Amino acid sequence: MRSELKTVSDLEGSLEAVPSLKLKIAGKSLPTEKFAIRKSRRYLSPNPVSLPIPALEMMYIWNGYAVIGKQPELTDGMLEVIIKAEEMLAKGPENEYSVDDECLVKLLKGLCLKYLGRVQEAEENFRSICANEKKIKYDHYLIPNALLELALLFMEQGRNDEAIKLLESAKQNYKNYSMESRTHFRIQAATLQAKSSLENGNRSIVSSVSL
Repeated sequence: MRSELKTVSDLEGSLEAVPSLKLKIAGKSLPTEKFAIRKSRRYLSPNPVSLPIPALEMMYIWNGYAVIGKQPELTDGMLEVIIKAEEMLAKGPENEYSVDDECLVKLLKGLCLKYLGRVQEAEENFRSICANEKKIKYDHYLIPNALLELALLFMEQGRNDEAIKLLESAKQNYKNYSMESRTHFRIQAATLQAKSSLENGNRSIVSSVSL
């Protein structure tokens, strides 16, 4: 137990040091570093709140789900971890990050469900994030990304008109959020594919957008 407590203490100390480790290249900070720094600030407050599933969140930032999603057993394992995190959030006390954390879990859960072929459940999870838009306090990147993932889900079903509307909303209505350039790149790629699919009368192939 003492060794476990020491490990937790060491990790928390490392998270507190994250802001001081920022590097600049050509006078600019890397978006992923900015993202990590913003996340680490939760541990600097007088009443720190742990991140629910930080490793799985970073996997999303690096588009890891499109790779893991090709392996059903791995995706099932991740879904189990996400569901446990969801249950812990439901049982735990509410705090200023509660809605943000719940929406993050919904986003990652929706992705796993999509790759497991549970399309309706995936759609419900993505939509629940959008329904809580006004309650999100910090992780504003979740809304445009939920719209993007929902659009990609629609494209796989041939619902390209609906997908394009969601992509336009994600691009036009949300600004100045974490990893915005990355999200805009994916939105643009998805939009081009959806429009091309409509012109050709075919179902979109979205694997290249998801990677």
